[in-house]
Amino acid sequence: MKKPHKPNRINRMKLRKRGAFLSFMAPSFLGVALFVLLPFLDVLRRSLVTAVTGEFVGTANYGTIFHNQAFQIAVANTLRFTLVCIPLLVLIGFLIAWPLSRLKEAGLIRSVYLFPLAMPTATIVMVWKMIFYKQGFLNLFLTRLGEMTGLWGEIRTDYLGTEAAFWVLVGSYIWKNTGYTVVLWLAGILNIAVEQIEAARVDGAGSLQRLWFIVLPNLKGSLYTIVILSFLNSFKIYREAYLVAGAYPHKSIYLLQHLFNNWFVNLEFDKMAAAAVCTGGFLLVIILLLQRVWDKA
Repeated sequence: MKKPHKPNRINRMKLRKRGAFLSFMAPSFLGVALFVLLPFLDVLRRSLVTAVTGEFVGTANYGTIFHNQAFQIAVANTLRFTLVCIPLLVLIGFLIAWPLSRLKEAGLIRSVYLFPLAMPTATIVMVWKMIFYKQGFLNLFLTRLGEMTGLWGEIRTDYLGTEAAFWVLVGSYIWKNTGYTVVLWLAGILNIAVEQIEAARVDGAGSLQRLWFIVLPNLKGSLYTIVILSFLNSFKIYREAYLVAGAYPHKSIYLLQHLFNNWFVNLEFDKMAAAAVCTGGFLLVIILLLQRVWDKA
């Protein structure tokens, strides 16, 4: 009998591997298609029709939202919040993680920083209200301090009803998300080979030189992960803003999520769908650009 040709055997092995790969990936792909891709396609369809009659209007809904003042304010506030919070969160997390990496009890202390993530949002909001409303702890403290020094009188500032609401929201975001940032920084720092740092020390490199030329270049992957997670989590701050100030908060913290919620309540699904498509496209472009920048770095 003739033995089968070797190329045929190789081809059959490749087909088996490909079949096994497709069988393994099929459930995951079907889940993504059913719960992500198909709903997004439906949102895309809704963005091209009217909400009530379903009449095709093309890009008219997009033109409507781009000329909507509330949409413009929400986009500006969301971008401002993201651009302020992400650099602060990345920097603060690293400044905490770098000294912690030198301690033997880093694991125990790391667990403490994750505590804010375990706290219910309603509890956090209650604390912010107790601190920052007119008769809150901050105003009481400042009033008592003014009485002791004689520099000012009674203070009754409503921080959540002024421009200060933006910085209250920034503080809430950083306080809640610093924990996982510290953990990710620590994981990256502790994964750096000690031999590299010791070799640099022996060669006469100072602590700042070791940090700049050895530690930071090895943390590129950690930085990418932290920036992406922080960017996505910055769009989840709506719960705190909504519970603190309601559906129509101060102008400085009126975010895209407030706008989506109000459009949903008013059954303006066409505008909401158009805005959702724009937001999803923007997030995708930013993530792809970050990926490209990190690949070139």
